[in-house]
Amino acid sequence: MRSWLIHELGDPIDRLALDEVEPPEAGAGRVVLDIEAVGLAFPNVLQCRGEYQVKPPLPFSPAAEVVGRVAELGEGVVGLEIGQRVVCLGGALAEQAVVAAASAFAVPDGIAPEKAVALPTNYGTTWYALHDRAHLQPGETLLVTGASGGTGSAAIQLGLAAGARVIAVAGGPEKVAACEALGADEVVDHRQVDDLVERVRELTGGSGVDVAYDPVGGEMFQQVRRCMAWNGRLLVIGFVAGIPEIATNHVLLKNYSVVGVHWGASLARDAGSLGRQMGELFALAESGAVDPLLHPVYGFDDAARALQDIADRQVVGKVVVAAGS
Repeated sequence: MRSWLIHELGDPIDRLALDEVEPPEAGAGRVVLDIEAVGLAFPNVLQCRGEYQVKPPLPFSPAAEVVGRVAELGEGVVGLEIGQRVVCLGGALAEQAVVAAASAFAVPDGIAPEKAVALPTNYGTTWYALHDRAHLQPGETLLVTGASGGTGSAAIQLGLAAGARVIAVAGGPEKVAACEALGADEVVDHRQVDDLVERVRELTGGSGVDVAYDPVGGEMFQQVRRCMAWNGRLLVIGFVAGIPEIATNHVLLKNYSVVGVHWGASLARDAGSLGRQMGELFALAESGAVDPLLHPVYGFDDAARALQDIADRQVVGKVVVAAGS
């Protein structure tokens, strides 16, 4: 079978190679999937470069999540059937992958595979951030940066589903239009405003935002912290634009919280949390409250370009690579 592999660290466009490898076998507690689609995310780019906190041994096949049909059941696997469509974290950027049965979740019939594969990482992270970390309440104001990206678009939808007023921040007309189509109450093009902080203050009557969801970091974080309301919660999601320093005197004076969101580590500490989150997300997807924003789906042969486009910030929404024949 074919699998994309990183043999040497570097940019995906230079280092990702399409190889012929032996098909995987299902061990105890595991299943083999015939993969239909693979979800990719910015941490996969960092892994390719050797810059992520989790460093898989070389060679490895990058994937944030996969969806596919169960092709083989390992010893002791119960609750799954051959031919059943499931989605799970991890996997491989390949035509087949072996995954832990405990982390594979049956996809409801009404959810397309390319939509299902967009749910676990982006929406799981965001569900955990908004509900478990920020305790977002109906009527509160939620500020979302990087709002046209995979996690940002998830935050718009889950914020609206929670009854919040959502202010989205994006750069450029295409990304602004995507946020508007998702239903954001207000969209700010940070490339077109002289002062993002002042604009957000105008939109909130000077009070600031109750919750901020920031996957961007860098200088954007410094602007976001100045947008916080009294008793606000600033969610640290990621650092696409660099790791910022925190002015703790400002945190004290404005009485807001800076809240870390390490979703992956949280799953290890609460094994049942992913199942609960997926149940909530599937229900929202079936109702139409959640409909993942997808970048145009890449063909399997274009997987290296897909990852590089993420690295170069050339995508809108979740990046998905089709793997089925």
